[in-house]
Amino acid sequence: MATRNRYEDLARSVSAIGAVKRGLARVLPVECQGGSAAVLALVKHHGDMRMSRLAELMAVDMSVCSRHVAHTVEHGWIERLPDPDDKRSRILRLTEPGHAMLDELDRRVTEAFSRNLAEWSDDDVVLLTHLLARLRDSFGDCRAHHA
Repeated sequence: MATRNRYEDLARSVSAIGAVKRGLARVLPVECQGGSAAVLALVKHHGDMRMSRLAELMAVDMSVCSRHVAHTVEHGWIERLPDPDDKRSRILRLTEPGHAMLDELDRRVTEAFSRNLAEWSDDDVVLLTHLLARLRDSFGDCRAHHA
């Protein structure tokens, strides 16, 4: 019974992370909210890629991915280039303005954490970072599995 309660408490705590995510979303620039920010971050992290790979990484349908990419292209943060291996496809690449927007996003999110966790010790922040990474690793690649 104690094990069940431990996981029930964890489930409630993890669901409360939504409030943290909403708070972080409020500090993002109006023109670059969650989906666009995810596109930029993934292309920076994984490098140039096709839209199908980005949709897979975002764990969203191609139509959803396409809307987010279109928004980033309209703002000049991502460019679509011909795929040298398949002229029918396009490769997505982060532009200099895209790098600048990512720098701005990082700055805003870091400042939000700094403000909201000012009373936390460095050790607590390091521990939380470690535990969140461990939690993510324990779930593996969730994109391939559905409940």
